[in-house]
Amino acid sequence: MEDVLSVYQRPQDEKRPLVCLDEASKQLLSDARPPQPMVAKTEMAAGQPARQDSEYVRNGTAKVLTLFHPASGRVEVEGATSTTNAVLHAWLKRGLTGVLAGLPVPDPVPPGESCRPSWGRWQEGLTWPITLPADPPPLRLLLVLDNLAGHKTPEFVCWLFAHGVMPLYTPLGGSWLNMAESIQRVLKRRALDGQHPATPGEVTGWFEAAARHWNADPTPFAWGGKRAARRARARARRHGVGGSAAETRRPVRRRRKGYGQGRDK
Repeated sequence: MEDVLSVYQRPQDEKRPLVCLDEASKQLLSDARPPQPMVAKTEMAAGQPARQDSEYVRNGTAKVLTLFHPASGRVEVEGATSTTNAVLHAWLKRGLTGVLAGLPVPDPVPPGESCRPSWGRWQEGLTWPITLPADPPPLRLLLVLDNLAGHKTPEFVCWLFAHGVMPLYTPLGGSWLNMAESIQRVLKRRALDGQHPATPGEVTGWFEAAARHWNADPTPFAWGGKRAARRARARARRHGVGGSAAETRRPVRRRRKGYGQGRDK
């Protein structure tokens, strides 16, 4: 968790921007039988709500692929009905290729020098640094994505390294560290609140329309807020006791004299 947070808290580098990737799944459900209003047999039953059958019908699943740029607030969204590796990797390669095309051309590497130091600077402080290739190209992009098997296939990771993209994986159970989930929440409210889609195509179409409207006046995102402040205050209230990593909530007073020793007269 600290690895992703440390990258979020570093100053943004226009030559090496940060991009977040996430996939959202929206399942469409409908009633097997239409809801029936409750028949009021007595005056006491009047005004009770209608009852709905627990049985439902699956009408497909909509997948929403999201590529988010926190520094600018811009988001790229594409809908799909499945997110196999073939679909996900092809879409991500297209999106990242477009992002890389809009970045400044990296400076040429002098003969006899390597690009590993530039990659290593971004790995300083990481608990689990990524194993770099022997001769990586210039670092051009940082990519935050969830710790899924499809995101760590050898072919996909090698493609990222070959194009100067360093992947940063969120820990297991820590997908909330991915800022792409925040923009997905915003787009979901704008696209689906009060709507009743009947097909996956309607869901993906509304998401893409909401993304286009958002990109007309995007809002940059920055990591921090109350959660970071709470963590800092919690660390400030702890006191190390030495000998291990144990800490106390209040300082332990040290005795000036050992037990059994009298006071000085």
